[in-house]
Amino acid sequence: MPKHRRVVIITGGGGGIGRSYCAAFAQAGYRVVVADIRGSEAVASDLAAAGHEVLAVVADVSDEASVAGLVDAAVTEYGGVDVLVNNAAYFSPIVKKPFEQITVEEWDKAFAVNVRGAWLCARAVSPVMKSRGWGRIINTSSMTFHGGGIDGFAHYVSTKAAIVGLTRSLAKELGAHGIVVNTISPDYVEHEGELFQRQPEMAGILAQQRAIRRPGTMEDLIGPVLFLASDAVGFMTGQDIWVNGGRIFG
Repeated sequence: MPKHRRVVIITGGGGGIGRSYCAAFAQAGYRVVVADIRGSEAVASDLAAAGHEVLAVVADVSDEASVAGLVDAAVTEYGGVDVLVNNAAYFSPIVKKPFEQITVEEWDKAFAVNVRGAWLCARAVSPVMKSRGWGRIINTSSMTFHGGGIDGFAHYVSTKAAIVGLTRSLAKELGAHGIVVNTISPDYVEHEGELFQRQPEMAGILAQQRAIRRPGTMEDLIGPVLFLASDAVGFMTGQDIWVNGGRIFG
């Protein structure tokens, strides 16, 4: 267990679920690095005003140099990185369409952000975590993959399948260094900018399919993510945690 105050990088921290994660980690006593291609300053300003230690970094997770700069900034400011939450994703801009109509550019964009981004961020923090003999990497998949896919989302669903494979590979390679790597797979939760705001009936439809018959919220994800960042998971790695209200059982 690190003796210092822990440092977490949260990608996609400028809004939606990422913003909730930033607030939760800050309230839990972490030094928070808010990483986003936009909006990181606003989140950091709000948290700093509440007395938390927070650093805003503009970062494009799909870009190698940008990711290197993100980790360098965290190390320069706080001395290291203990937890990485790979939350950034290409999702809301997606227009659903049959897989035959998805362009190469759309396919590559989804993989660049969702898969390459997670890999680049994990690659960048691993030397820092190895030097300390402790680390937590939390990747983000989706119940869209585990539930058998969604029509019109072939590229997005494929990226979320890849994340599960990436998590298992990283867990194998990093376990000897005291670093555990796990995945969280949320079901649909409502937040600003959400794609399914174009289909407001979706929350109600999914709620009726769950054992816990209510819409999912961002707060439902906070406890599991804080758990995956904690000492409690020191012997738990390569796992995929489903947070879906019992809509599907693994």
